[in-house]
Amino acid sequence: MATRIKKVLQDKNVATCITVQGWIRTRRDTGSFSFLEVNDGSCLANLQVLAGEKLANYSEEINKLSAGCSVVVTGTLQESPAKGQDVELQADSVQVLGWADPETYPLQKKRHSLEFLRSISHLRPRTNALGAVTRVRSRLSFAVQQFFHTHDFTQIHTPVITTSDCEGAGEMFQVRATGETTDKPFFGLQAGLTVSGQLQAEVYALALGQVYTFGPTFRAENSNTSRHLAEFWMIEPEMAFCDLSCNIEIATDLLKYVLQDVLDNCQEDLKLFDAFIEKGLVEKLKNVVTTDFVHISYTEAVAQLSKVSETFEYAVEWGIDLQSEHERYLTEKLYKCPVIVTDYPSSIKPFYMRVSDDGKTVAAMDILVPGIGEIVGGSQREERLDVLTQRMTDAGIDLKEYDWYLDLRRYGTVPHAGFGLGFERLVQFATGMSNIREVIPFPRTPGSAPC
Repeated sequence: MATRIKKVLQDKNVATCITVQGWIRTRRDTGSFSFLEVNDGSCLANLQVLAGEKLANYSEEINKLSAGCSVVVTGTLQESPAKGQDVELQADSVQVLGWADPETYPLQKKRHSLEFLRSISHLRPRTNALGAVTRVRSRLSFAVQQFFHTHDFTQIHTPVITTSDCEGAGEMFQVRATGETTDKPFFGLQAGLTVSGQLQAEVYALALGQVYTFGPTFRAENSNTSRHLAEFWMIEPEMAFCDLSCNIEIATDLLKYVLQDVLDNCQEDLKLFDAFIEKGLVEKLKNVVTTDFVHISYTEAVAQLSKVSETFEYAVEWGIDLQSEHERYLTEKLYKCPVIVTDYPSSIKPFYMRVSDDGKTVAAMDILVPGIGEIVGGSQREERLDVLTQRMTDAGIDLKEYDWYLDLRRYGTVPHAGFGLGFERLVQFATGMSNIREVIPFPRTPGSAPC
């Protein structure tokens, strides 16, 4: 059984015979030795392998290894006299599993642009940057699950195919069976890929108390920007007997928890991002974990933004949603920390958000962070049947199609709340990556669906 290189570099058990397997990053020859840098993806660092000319396949194979070749190496771990590494592997055997033609292999010993790497999405995980992003993404996913587990939430697998348009924007991908006709749809109603698991999560929250769903969602928005994807992942908890304040508390605790977990467990990868992607990244993450978030209303935010001398591309006006430039100004220049904005105008928010006593706003909240803008969006849900029915009617929603949703208010309704945390935006924030296409393994965007 081969040992992962991460474990080798952590344990540093010299005089131990081990087997490692991975891919060659570089090879250099000195006298009667070849120095092989081997990486297996378990960590950022490579393991240096010393392969001597006395090995049986030294001239025929080892001396011809290049970047991308795959190998299995067995040998003895020993202290390294070289600076920058504690141990190295003295090879007793090097088996070549797969060759990579150095004339055509696109990943060479140089820095490649992220744009170029996007064009070879099947090979880009082999680079330092994309490998590090993937490890951080995996750790964040684990931390999310751990947070909800320790806070007594139950995970719900909400459907990918749905007949409900949660956001009411109509930006759904239609799902049709081969040969399906409009008068006889496969599911009985027109179906699409989900834009949110929220409505279905509410069903289980009003039975189990605290639930969450964590899965892919889809948005048929024809937008080719650094902030948009057609397929992305959402973390969506729903809590019964919970108001807006409770909702904000859980969302804030979740953010701080998962970022602290990454700071504790992904130090090597974060140092890479801090050095080459976003200067000061580690300090930024520490500040978010330790700083109290500023809490203002939408009305206060509009008033503050209206006073500044900054020239915005989009006008700031009460009743119009805040744009990314406004959100970033609040977090990066005005308050210099995460900001929670609450009580948005009801006219710009979906039907399910609870109408406030003033009749003009809803009990909604967004958490804004520097460099990203909105990272969390949520609300207290409208639990009053008459108010919800009127809101849906005003929005032109067919009440018959949502009769099951109204039943939740007819039978044992309670105050409840929830939020959505865009997972890719979270990964962006944790890694400093400016383009969202770098933080998902296989980005789906208008005109592009590689692999």
